[in-house]
Amino acid sequence: MTTTTDTSVRETAVYDLAPGGVTRGQNFFVQWLQGDGKTFEARGAHEMLLLLPDETGAEVRTAKGVAQSVPGRSVCVLPAGDVSVKPEGAGRAVLIASSRVDLAPGAAINEHDYASADPRIVGSDAGYRRTRANGELQVISIDGIRPPADKPRLKMLQTDTLSINWVEYQDARDRSALSPHSHTSFEQGSLAIDGHFIHHLRVQWGADANQWRDDQHLEAGPASMISIPVHLIHTTEGVGTGRHLLIDVFSPPRTDFIDKGWVANSADYTRG
Repeated sequence: MTTTTDTSVRETAVYDLAPGGVTRGQNFFVQWLQGDGKTFEARGAHEMLLLLPDETGAEVRTAKGVAQSVPGRSVCVLPAGDVSVKPEGAGRAVLIASSRVDLAPGAAINEHDYASADPRIVGSDAGYRRTRANGELQVISIDGIRPPADKPRLKMLQTDTLSINWVEYQDARDRSALSPHSHTSFEQGSLAIDGHFIHHLRVQWGADANQWRDDQHLEAGPASMISIPVHLIHTTEGVGTGRHLLIDVFSPPRTDFIDKGWVANSADYTRG
Protein backbone atom coordinates (compact mmCIF):
# COMPACT_ATOMS: atom_id res chain seq x y z
CA MET A 1 0.00 0.00 0.00
CA THR A 2 1.39 3.41 -1.02
CA THR A 3 0.71 6.59 0.95
CA THR A 4 0.75 9.82 -1.05
CA THR A 5 1.82 13.02 0.72
CA ASP A 6 0.90 16.42 -0.72
CA THR A 7 4.09 18.49 -0.73
CA SER A 8 2.79 21.31 -2.92
CA VAL A 9 3.59 24.90 -1.95
CA ARG A 10 1.42 27.94 -2.70
CA GLU A 11 2.94 31.19 -3.91
CA THR A 12 3.68 33.81 -1.27
CA ALA A 13 4.80 37.44 -1.12
CA VAL A 14 5.86 40.23 1.22
CA TYR A 15 3.02 42.65 2.01
CA ASP A 16 3.57 46.22 3.23
CA LEU A 17 1.28 47.42 6.02
CA ALA A 18 -0.09 50.98 6.07
CA PRO A 19 -1.50 52.34 9.37
CA GLY A 20 -4.60 50.29 10.16
CA GLY A 21 -3.72 47.72 7.50
CA VAL A 22 -4.42 44.01 8.03
CA THR A 23 -2.64 40.97 6.65
CA ARG A 24 -3.29 37.36 7.56
CA GLY A 25 -2.37 33.71 7.63
CA GLN A 26 -4.95 30.94 7.47
CA ASN A 27 -5.32 30.98 11.28
CA PHE A 28 -4.25 34.51 12.25
CA PHE A 29 -4.63 38.22 11.53
CA VAL A 30 -2.00 40.95 11.97
CA GLN A 31 -3.00 44.64 12.11
CA TRP A 32 -0.56 47.57 12.12
CA LEU A 33 -1.81 50.29 14.49
CA GLN A 34 -0.35 53.75 14.04
CA GLY A 35 -1.91 57.18 13.96
CA ASP A 36 -1.83 60.54 15.71
CA GLY A 37 -4.33 60.09 18.52
CA LYS A 38 -6.37 57.49 16.66
CA THR A 39 -8.21 54.76 18.57
CA PHE A 40 -8.38 51.31 16.99
CA GLU A 41 -11.15 48.85 17.90
CA ALA A 42 -11.21 45.08 17.55
CA ARG A 43 -13.24 42.07 18.61
CA GLY A 44 -11.95 38.54 18.90
CA ALA A 45 -13.43 35.22 19.96
CA HIS A 46 -10.11 34.31 21.62
CA GLU A 47 -7.33 36.13 23.41
CA MET A 48 -5.33 38.62 21.32
CA LEU A 49 -1.77 39.96 21.54
CA LEU A 50 -0.88 43.65 21.50
CA LEU A 51 2.77 44.47 20.71
CA LEU A 52 4.25 47.81 21.74
CA PRO A 53 7.74 47.73 20.17
CA ASP A 54 8.93 51.24 21.08
CA GLU A 55 9.29 53.29 24.26
CA THR A 56 5.86 54.82 23.62
CA GLY A 57 2.92 53.02 25.22
CA ALA A 58 -0.84 52.96 24.64
CA GLU A 59 -4.19 53.27 26.36
CA VAL A 60 -6.01 49.95 26.28
CA ARG A 61 -9.66 49.35 27.09
CA THR A 62 -11.15 45.85 27.33
CA ALA A 63 -14.73 44.61 27.46
CA LYS A 64 -14.80 45.34 31.20
CA GLY A 65 -14.71 49.01 30.26
CA VAL A 66 -11.70 50.08 32.32
CA ALA A 67 -8.97 51.97 30.45
CA GLN A 68 -5.40 51.09 31.36
CA SER A 69 -2.16 52.85 30.44
CA VAL A 70 0.34 50.29 29.13
CA PRO A 71 4.08 51.04 28.83
CA GLY A 72 6.16 50.64 25.70
CA ARG A 73 8.41 47.65 25.00
CA SER A 74 5.75 45.31 26.24
CA VAL A 75 3.40 42.61 25.00
CA CYS A 76 -0.18 42.56 26.26
CA VAL A 77 -2.37 39.47 26.38
CA LEU A 78 -5.84 40.86 25.74
CA PRO A 79 -8.96 38.96 26.83
CA ALA A 80 -11.48 37.79 24.25
CA GLY A 81 -14.21 40.23 23.32
CA ASP A 82 -14.14 43.94 22.49
CA VAL A 83 -10.93 45.93 22.92
CA SER A 84 -9.76 49.40 21.95
CA VAL A 85 -6.17 50.59 21.59
CA LYS A 86 -4.99 54.20 21.42
CA PRO A 87 -1.21 54.43 20.84
CA GLU A 88 0.53 57.42 22.44
CA GLY A 89 1.15 60.20 19.93
CA ALA A 90 2.36 58.73 16.66
CA GLY A 91 3.48 55.55 18.41
CA ARG A 92 3.33 52.15 16.77
CA ALA A 93 1.52 49.03 17.91
CA VAL A 94 0.59 45.66 16.40
CA LEU A 95 -2.51 43.59 17.12
CA ILE A 96 -2.34 39.83 16.49
CA ALA A 97 -5.40 37.59 16.73
CA SER A 98 -6.55 34.16 15.66
CA SER A 99 -10.10 35.51 15.38
CA ARG A 100 -11.27 38.94 14.19
CA VAL A 101 -15.04 38.69 14.02
CA ASP A 102 -15.25 42.47 13.54
CA LEU A 103 -13.40 42.51 10.22
CA ALA A 104 -15.36 42.72 7.00
CA PRO A 105 -14.78 39.94 4.44
CA GLY A 106 -11.73 40.73 2.38
CA ALA A 107 -10.30 43.18 4.92
CA ALA A 108 -6.84 41.57 4.75
CA ILE A 109 -4.70 42.85 1.89
CA ASN A 110 -3.63 39.28 1.08
CA GLU A 111 -7.11 37.76 1.31
CA HIS A 112 -6.72 36.29 -2.18
CA ASP A 113 -4.02 33.96 -0.82
CA TYR A 114 -6.72 32.20 1.21
CA ALA A 115 -9.49 31.78 -1.36
CA SER A 116 -9.12 28.07 -0.61
CA ALA A 117 -8.14 26.73 2.81
CA ASP A 118 -5.13 24.43 3.07
CA PRO A 119 -6.40 21.23 4.76
CA ARG A 120 -2.87 20.38 5.94
CA ILE A 121 -2.86 23.30 8.38
CA VAL A 122 -3.96 22.34 11.89
CA GLY A 123 -6.83 24.41 13.30
CA SER A 124 -6.02 27.31 15.63
CA ASP A 125 -7.78 25.93 18.71
CA ALA A 126 -5.09 23.76 20.25
CA GLY A 127 -6.91 23.26 23.52
CA TYR A 128 -5.05 25.75 25.72
CA ARG A 129 -6.80 27.81 28.38
CA ARG A 130 -5.47 30.42 30.77
CA THR A 131 -5.45 29.36 34.42
CA ARG A 132 -4.08 32.59 35.94
CA ALA A 133 -6.14 35.80 35.89
CA ASN A 134 -8.33 34.47 33.11
CA GLY A 135 -10.21 37.29 31.40
CA GLU A 136 -7.79 39.96 32.65
CA LEU A 137 -5.41 42.18 30.70
CA GLN A 138 -1.87 40.90 31.19
CA VAL A 139 1.16 43.13 30.51
CA ILE A 140 4.56 41.50 29.95
CA SER A 141 7.78 43.52 29.69
CA ILE A 142 9.80 42.22 26.77
CA ASP A 143 13.04 43.24 28.45
CA GLY A 144 12.09 41.14 31.48
CA ILE A 145 12.06 37.90 29.47
CA ARG A 146 15.19 35.81 29.84
CA PRO A 147 15.79 33.67 26.71
CA PRO A 148 17.00 30.07 26.99
CA ALA A 149 20.77 29.85 27.47
CA ASP A 150 21.30 28.15 24.11
CA LYS A 151 18.69 30.27 22.25
CA PRO A 152 19.69 33.90 22.86
CA ARG A 153 17.24 35.32 20.31
CA LEU A 154 14.24 33.34 21.52
CA LYS A 155 11.67 35.41 23.44
CA MET A 156 8.45 33.45 23.08
CA LEU A 157 4.97 34.16 24.44
CA GLN A 158 1.60 32.53 23.95
CA THR A 159 -2.16 32.95 24.27
CA ASP A 160 -4.84 30.26 24.12
CA THR A 161 -4.54 30.11 20.30
CA LEU A 162 -1.32 31.93 19.37
CA SER A 163 2.39 32.02 20.02
CA ILE A 164 4.99 34.55 18.92
CA ASN A 165 8.75 34.85 18.94
CA TRP A 166 10.20 38.35 19.46
CA VAL A 167 13.53 38.35 17.56
CA GLU A 168 15.59 41.51 18.14
CA TYR A 169 19.25 42.20 17.40
CA GLN A 170 21.65 44.91 16.28
CA ASP A 171 23.18 45.10 12.81
CA ALA A 172 23.31 42.30 10.26
CA ARG A 173 22.65 38.67 11.07
CA ASP A 174 25.62 36.30 10.83
CA ARG A 175 25.30 34.77 7.34
CA SER A 176 27.21 31.69 8.49
CA ALA A 177 24.54 30.87 11.09
CA LEU A 178 21.18 31.00 9.29
CA SER A 179 18.44 28.46 10.02
CA PRO A 180 16.64 27.12 6.93
CA HIS A 181 13.71 24.87 7.83
CA SER A 182 10.11 24.10 6.89
CA HIS A 183 6.81 23.19 8.57
CA THR A 184 4.40 20.42 7.59
CA SER A 185 1.20 21.38 9.44
CA PHE A 186 1.26 25.11 10.17
CA GLU A 187 2.21 28.46 8.67
CA GLN A 188 4.69 30.96 10.04
CA GLY A 189 4.01 34.67 9.81
CA SER A 190 7.13 36.86 9.84
CA LEU A 191 6.36 40.47 10.69
CA ALA A 192 9.19 42.98 10.17
CA ILE A 193 8.89 45.93 12.55
CA ASP A 194 12.35 47.51 12.35
CA GLY A 195 15.32 46.95 10.06
CA HIS A 196 15.66 45.41 6.64
CA PHE A 197 15.53 41.70 5.90
CA ILE A 198 15.81 39.15 3.13
CA HIS A 199 13.44 36.18 3.29
CA HIS A 200 15.25 33.27 1.62
CA LEU A 201 12.73 30.76 0.22
CA ARG A 202 13.25 27.37 -1.40
CA VAL A 203 10.73 24.85 -2.70
CA GLN A 204 12.00 21.33 -2.14
CA TRP A 205 12.41 19.34 -5.31
CA GLY A 206 9.94 16.54 -5.96
CA ALA A 207 9.93 13.79 -8.57
CA ASP A 208 8.27 16.01 -11.21
CA ALA A 209 10.93 18.41 -12.48
CA ASN A 210 8.23 20.44 -14.24
CA GLN A 211 7.11 21.61 -10.80
CA TRP A 212 10.54 22.78 -9.61
CA ARG A 213 10.94 26.47 -8.80
CA ASP A 214 13.91 28.76 -8.50
CA ASP A 215 14.89 30.02 -5.05
CA GLN A 216 13.50 33.41 -4.04
CA HIS A 217 15.18 36.11 -1.98
CA LEU A 218 12.48 38.62 -1.05
CA GLU A 219 13.40 41.99 0.46
CA ALA A 220 11.31 43.21 3.38
CA GLY A 221 11.41 46.53 5.20
CA PRO A 222 9.68 47.83 8.32
CA ALA A 223 5.90 47.32 8.58
CA SER A 224 5.78 44.31 6.30
CA MET A 225 4.73 40.69 6.67
CA ILE A 226 5.10 37.43 4.84
CA SER A 227 3.14 34.27 5.61
CA ILE A 228 5.30 31.20 5.01
CA PRO A 229 3.30 28.32 3.49
CA VAL A 230 3.45 24.69 4.51
CA HIS A 231 6.50 22.81 3.12
CA LEU A 232 8.35 25.96 2.02
CA ILE A 233 11.99 25.97 3.21
CA HIS A 234 12.72 29.41 4.66
CA THR A 235 15.09 31.50 6.71
CA THR A 236 15.30 35.25 7.27
CA GLU A 237 18.46 37.33 7.21
CA GLY A 238 18.65 40.77 8.76
CA VAL A 239 20.81 43.01 6.57
CA GLY A 240 22.42 46.41 7.12
CA THR A 241 23.11 48.29 10.31
CA GLY A 242 20.87 49.27 13.20
CA ARG A 243 18.04 47.64 15.09
CA HIS A 244 16.32 44.60 13.64
CA LEU A 245 13.00 43.47 15.10
CA LEU A 246 11.13 40.53 13.58
CA ILE A 247 8.06 38.85 15.09
CA ASP A 248 7.32 35.24 14.17
CA VAL A 249 3.62 34.39 14.45
CA PHE A 250 2.11 30.92 14.88
CA SER A 251 -1.42 29.63 15.37
CA PRO A 252 -2.05 27.24 17.06
CA PRO A 253 0.66 27.77 19.71
CA ARG A 254 3.98 25.98 19.20
CA THR A 255 3.40 22.98 21.44
CA ASP A 256 6.93 21.73 20.76
CA PHE A 257 8.45 24.94 22.14
CA ILE A 258 6.04 25.01 25.08
CA ASP A 259 7.04 21.45 26.01
CA LYS A 260 10.72 22.46 25.94
CA GLY A 261 10.07 25.28 28.39
CA TRP A 262 10.93 27.98 25.86
CA VAL A 263 7.66 29.96 26.15
CA ALA A 264 7.96 32.59 28.87
CA ASN A 265 4.32 32.64 30.04
CA SER A 266 3.40 29.00 29.41
CA ALA A 267 2.86 28.47 33.17
CA ASP A 268 -0.25 30.65 32.81
CA TYR A 269 -1.87 28.02 30.58
CA THR A 270 -2.90 24.42 30.67
CA ARG A 271 -3.60 22.09 27.79
CA GLY A 272 -6.88 20.27 27.51
